[in-house]
Amino acid sequence: MKKPILMGLALIPPLLLGGLALAQSAGVTSLRGAEVDEPAIVDQVHRTVEGRMQRNYRQQPPLVPHSIEQYQIDLRTNQCLSCHDWTKAGERNAPTLSMTHYLDREGRELDQIAGTRYFCNQCHVPQADALPLVDNTFEPSSGN
Repeated sequence: MKKPILMGLALIPPLLLGGLALAQSAGVTSLRGAEVDEPAIVDQVHRTVEGRMQRNYRQQPPLVPHSIEQYQIDLRTNQCLSCHDWTKAGERNAPTLSMTHYLDREGRELDQIAGTRYFCNQCHVPQADALPLVDNTFEPSSGN
């Protein structure tokens, strides 16, 4: 009884290696018929809008009127602050962050941006004239 089990276990690695070698030799093919190594042409589904877009609802965070694609925003660096921090906004002719960004959880004023507001792209997104992905049936309440 032990001999057939050992033979079966001994055959598993060579069969797996043979199957892997066979799969690797087949080459890569595309499901769409394009060559795998040629760059794909991507249509621009949105374009950047010049000027500022109107807000859609009360207390909506302002949209960013420029690209932030190459901006570094992580634990070490926030490149938004190189222009929009209150110490530099005047010389860079950029809008200053609102004072709420300099308040901690207890409401105390800070000299630096609060940690809860450090990652700008949690609330602020670049503005784009893009078609909605789903139909928007939002209707504001009568009091707003």
